[in-house]
Amino acid sequence: MILGHVTVGQYGDGVFLHLARLVAGDRVVLVLQDGVSATFTVDSVTQVSKAHFPTSAVYGSVDRPELRLITCAGPRGADGTGYPDNTIVYASLAGAS
Repeated sequence: MILGHVTVGQYGDGVFLHLARLVAGDRVVLVLQDGVSATFTVDSVTQVSKAHFPTSAVYGSVDRPELRLITCAGPRGADGTGYPDNTIVYASLAGAS
């Protein structure tokens, strides 16, 4: 699981600004510390209310290597303090090299 900001307060765009643009079938490549590249295929992308966060779907046990990417979503609060939702990307390992 990787969590990242959609925005970083007064500093601007966060690393996951465009996370919600991913669609099923897209590829996400992670380069690991040992130089190995792990390629994941996006299975689905959802936007959910933080009040109804799917804890078991995100943190629950799985029977294969999977990846979750999570950031804030929805309209930013009027006072600029937060977002009501999360974007969650579910992806499964396609291969490593």
